[in-house]
Amino acid sequence: MKNIYVGNLDYNVTEDELRTAFEAYGKVDNVTVLRDRETGQPRGFGFVEMSNDEEAQKAITGTNGTQLGGRNISVNEARPKTERGGGGFSRGGGGGRRRY
Repeated sequence: MKNIYVGNLDYNVTEDELRTAFEAYGKVDNVTVLRDRETGQPRGFGFVEMSNDEEAQKAITGTNGTQLGGRNISVNEARPKTERGGGGFSRGGGGGRRRY
């Protein structure tokens, strides 16, 4: 199973349009166009999953740099998701005032 990153997507490109572009190279298992959590607006990138590695590689090579929705898309194999630190809080001290 290959997970393919598709960047520089036009905000009007739908998951169906993305699927159609990649189905020319083989069976597409899943397509996701990422959206902002708060606004629901597209974020300009998405992911395509293909179970056949050979077809996926052909799709990457065949679609990278091509136009979709009026923009040249950037396509490559997705990097594995990395774990992020939780909470977003700094552990450093600070604040307060100096006492003399």
